[in-house]
Amino acid sequence: MNVKEGAVIVNVTVIGCWGGYPKVNEASSGYLFEEGGFKMLIDCGSGVLSKLQNHIQPEDLDAVLLSHYHPDHVADIGVLQHARLIGKYLDKEVSTLPIYGHREDEQGFAALTYKDITEGRAYNPDEKLSVGPFTVEFLRTAHPVPCYAMKISTRRNSVVYTADSSYQESFVSFAKGSSVLLCESNFYKGMNGAAAGHMTSEEAGKLARLAEVNTLVLTHLPHYGDLSKLKEEAEEEFYGNVLMASENLEIGL
Repeated sequence: MNVKEGAVIVNVTVIGCWGGYPKVNEASSGYLFEEGGFKMLIDCGSGVLSKLQNHIQPEDLDAVLLSHYHPDHVADIGVLQHARLIGKYLDKEVSTLPIYGHREDEQGFAALTYKDITEGRAYNPDEKLSVGPFTVEFLRTAHPVPCYAMKISTRRNSVVYTADSSYQESFVSFAKGSSVLLCESNFYKGMNGAAAGHMTSEEAGKLARLAEVNTLVLTHLPHYGDLSKLKEEAEEEFYGNVLMASENLEIGL
C-alpha cells in the first residue's frame, strides 16, 4: 500500500465473517488489524487459524483481543496455541502471545493461558486498553452472554466492532464519527433478532446513519436468504459506503 510519509495507516483484513459456524471452506469471526508492523487479531472463531495463514504465520501475531467466549468467536484459540507451540519446537522465534478477554466467564478466560505460549490478560471494560499502537474502548452489548463491542483507535482513525448484539441506543455515541463500523447483521429487515442478541440489516444501517460513520461493513452474516438483500436494506437507512464482509476483504485507513 502506497502512503504518504508520516501517515497513520491501519489495515483491517476480514479473516472470517460468518455467524454461528463457518460456511464451507470459510471461517467465523476473525479480523486482522495491522498498523506500523503490529498485528492484532480481533476474535478467533472456527476456521480463522487456517485462513489467517494466507496473510501471516501464527507466530507473527502480536496480540489477540476477544469480545466474548461463544465458539464462533473463540473456537480456534486452542489450535492457535498449538500452532505456536509447534513453531517453537521447529526453532521459530515464538514469544508469549497476550490474549485479552474479560473475566466474566472464568472458564473461558482460564483457557487463554497455555504454558509459556499464550497468556490470558483481563481487560477492564470500564477503562481504555492500550495494545501496541491501538487504544481500545469497550461497550457492553445486548447478548445472551457477557460480550463487549470495541472502538479500536489510532491517532487519526477509529474502527468500531459491534461484536454480537441486538440494537441499542448506546451504540450511537460509542461509534460516533468512526471511520469504519464493523456491524453485525445476522437478521434481515423486518425480522426480530433481539431475543437472539443480534441485529438486522435495517438496524445496522440506522446505526451507521445516526453515528455518522464513513463506511459500514456488514458482518456476522446469516446462513440463509439472499445476502445481497442485507446490503440493499442497510442502504435504505444509510447513504454512505456499505460493504459486505467477505473473506480477505481489506479496508485501508
